[in-house]
Amino acid sequence: MTTTARIKWVENTKFVGESGSGHAVVMEGLPPEGGVATGIRPMEMLLLGLGGCTSIDVVMILQKAREKVTDCVVEVTAERAETVPKVFTKIHVHFIVTGTDLKAPAVERAVNLSAEKYCSASMMLGKAAEITHDFEIVAAE
Repeated sequence: MTTTARIKWVENTKFVGESGSGHAVVMEGLPPEGGVATGIRPMEMLLLGLGGCTSIDVVMILQKAREKVTDCVVEVTAERAETVPKVFTKIHVHFIVTGTDLKAPAVERAVNLSAEKYCSASMMLGKAAEITHDFEIVAAE
């Protein structure tokens, strides 16, 4: 399976990236590099990709297990190396899963399956960074 992306320079450190599926996003470097904060930074995109990839897995696994999940928020925090290349060295993924009568073992299983088997982004970023996960369950109102 081939995936494509096209990135076009706009000005200074601003670029527009377009996915093979036709979705676009503005990316930009830090202000000291010429950016003016009108776009997301490329390294932030990596964290968003990780969060999106694992969120999809967790929700789908919970739904297949017939858990009554109504919301899923993922907060990703990361530390970067001090020197170039400033790769991520530690990443923490915190899931806030909301639902009715959610069972902690089912949520833990979904998080672990995503982290260890299904999430391509986790597998790739895990080659460079230590990735940890945790979760909390919130009862739906």
